[in-house]
Amino acid sequence: MKVAFISGTSIVNSSLFSSWEQCRIDTVYGSVAYRKKGDHVIINRHGFGVPLPPHSINCRANVRALADLGFKDVISLNSVGSLKADLPPGTFVSCSDYVCLQQGPATFFDSELKGGAPGIANNLIPLLLESLAPEFNIHAGKVYVQMKGPRFETKSEVQIIKDWGDVVGMTAAFEADLCTEAGLNYNSLALIDNYANGLFNTEIDFVRFKELVKDNQARVNRLFSRMLEIVSAD
Repeated sequence: MKVAFISGTSIVNSSLFSSWEQCRIDTVYGSVAYRKKGDHVIINRHGFGVPLPPHSINCRANVRALADLGFKDVISLNSVGSLKADLPPGTFVSCSDYVCLQQGPATFFDSELKGGAPGIANNLIPLLLESLAPEFNIHAGKVYVQMKGPRFETKSEVQIIKDWGDVVGMTAAFEADLCTEAGLNYNSLALIDNYANGLFNTEIDFVRFKELVKDNQARVNRLFSRMLEIVSAD
């Protein structure tokens, strides 16, 4: 099965893809670095060099690159904060919808009165959930709330958005919008690395966030290894 992956901070610290061929493609929206092995490629949304903060990621170039490379199915792994007590850090989720009100949607239609109906295809999620169980219990059907970044949300902002969805992040909504416009099937997976700022006595900053991501690295590596086995065997 020909599948592309988009990930971020979780693959910066991983050696899992170090042997994959390093490639680059030029798109009309900019140049994109990616790594390739067989029928699979992976893009680090933050870049493989000096990592870009979320609000500076060239999402249009990343998605256009995957379309230009001939991919139809995309699996995304995002790091998120939990907005719910029953979704503690360390939990894997799959989001089926999203809220993105703080900023306008990302789009390829800059000069056309046109736009795709938003959504997350999740066409591969049933296969992944079945095949990854029981090792991984992935909570499906969750709602992703996108905030702008690069800073984390204030405690007052979290008190507002905790009723909007289940997890909060800074990237997935743009990727889902653009994949839909480009005719790609976006599949959502996310690992909860922390409770959102102020919830359940949580204090969060970037230093602490990086420590939490590092703590979950082994589980992310294992998840990617299993996913590669599944999509390679199908």
